[in-house]
Amino acid sequence: MRVSKEVPVGLIPHPNELDRQRIERALISRKHYRYVSPSVTPVKDGYLIGSPCCSRSIDNDGGQIDVALFHYDAVSGIWKLFFKNHARGSWKIYGIFHRLASAIDELNTDPERLFWQ
Repeated sequence: MRVSKEVPVGLIPHPNELDRQRIERALISRKHYRYVSPSVTPVKDGYLIGSPCCSRSIDNDGGQIDVALFHYDAVSGIWKLFFKNHARGSWKIYGIFHRLASAIDELNTDPERLFWQ
């Protein structure tokens, strides 16, 4: 008996465990709130980044808040990076990237302090 193993062709769909771990490892290099442990949760077509709110500017109890959302658009092959408008409870587009690594770098530097609050 011969066993045939299917080999995936093309990109691995998102979310996937490999990229989730990749994001998790990359967040160690962030510029702000380096003393908290963010979480990376798979969501439809992407990843949700959460973190304890140490500044208490959003959650007075320092609870877990949404920091960023990575969304992969399979049709265009681009990554969309969103930040959370906590006052309105909605996601706002921050930028569009051709590579996940570029989106992660932008989240890590957070030049406008929109993510790590």
